[in-house]
Amino acid sequence: MVRNTYFQSIEAFKDKQVIKVLTGIRRCGKSVLMEQFMQSLLERGVSERQITYIRLDDLDNELLLEYHNLYAFIKSALLEDRMNYVFIDEVQLCKDFQKPVETLFNCKNVDLYLTGSNADLLSGELATLLSGRYVTIDMLPFSFCEYLECIKENNFPAQTTEENYYDYVKFGSMPFTVQLKKNTESAYQYLNGVYNTIIVKDIARRHQIKDVAVLEAVIKFMFQNCGNFCTSKKISDTLTSSGRKTSQPTVENYMHFLEECFLVYRVERYDVRGKELLKNISKYYIADTGLRNMLLGYRNIDMGHILENQIFLELRRQHFTVYTGRNLDAEIDFVAKNQTSLFYIQVAETVKDEETLKRELAAFKNIPDSYPRILITMDRNLNSDFNGIRNINALDFLTGNEKLVF
Repeated sequence: MVRNTYFQSIEAFKDKQVIKVLTGIRRCGKSVLMEQFMQSLLERGVSERQITYIRLDDLDNELLLEYHNLYAFIKSALLEDRMNYVFIDEVQLCKDFQKPVETLFNCKNVDLYLTGSNADLLSGELATLLSGRYVTIDMLPFSFCEYLECIKENNFPAQTTEENYYDYVKFGSMPFTVQLKKNTESAYQYLNGVYNTIIVKDIARRHQIKDVAVLEAVIKFMFQNCGNFCTSKKISDTLTSSGRKTSQPTVENYMHFLEECFLVYRVERYDVRGKELLKNISKYYIADTGLRNMLLGYRNIDMGHILENQIFLELRRQHFTVYTGRNLDAEIDFVAKNQTSLFYIQVAETVKDEETLKRELAAFKNIPDSYPRILITMDRNLNSDFNGIRNINALDFLTGNEKLVF
């Protein structure tokens, strides 16, 4: 399945002297997107000799993990009289990859595409060398819309949108797990492989972590507390009290490593009255709920936080910058900003209970501006408006039938 939003993002920069960098968690579809783009080049008359594709996580390319060898291999394949399209998959596996990348960038007949599973891919020296000369395309696993499209293409038995949603959050949104739909054992076996690759290759090996058990304990804590405020001190105190002694700086490093590999996303706190970020505490959301269920077991008792997690990811897909809000003593789930607007958003599984509805709406009280207030729930047949606060059904939002409008 072609993921048109991401495909068009790459297409917009084709043949432009700018490096295209695809980033995102492992197995979210970066390599497939790259292969689809290469196929589209061939269909438009580009010859196979003009395309160089290297997967650095392939054992056959182990020698290319040394940057001199990588550059020599690519250089030998370039045609002098034509545009060359160079694709390097999981480029961060090559130490000092920025050196051949900079040289290739300066070749006028090279159109360069990279993928990476680490958020620090363009930090440090590479960012300095290539400042203003690259674009990043951040990929996530399937949106709910993409998931529905994929199960339709795979001719799965028809279900209601709500039934599909609960499968979506149970098995997760990694593209391959869709093919394993309803086969819990196979899906979680696959996700366990993805998880172990991230833990071993992307974190433990990269950062030379010897006690992986502590790292996994941190992951489990953060998965259990997705959508809650979370600090390194709270985690270290909890682990120490349970008999796994660890220091706060160690936990802080591990939390950063999880962000690096896109396993979790940190959401900073925003004071809606002071219009400033509060640096002392953040919430964390996870890239794929299937990984959470594989690790902790599927529990349908925490669907409120799971829904909040899905809304957060959808807001990112829609290119919002997302914060969690503080309004005096009240907490607002999301403050979503883009270049033209800002939205205050509360998320709840249901507000059919009157006290719950009052609590959710109270968070919006006395906000000192007129930006839209949105309540998102799984409920149907509720009022579409509560005194100026717009009510949106979550499934309508996730399927694109309801949009945030300023």
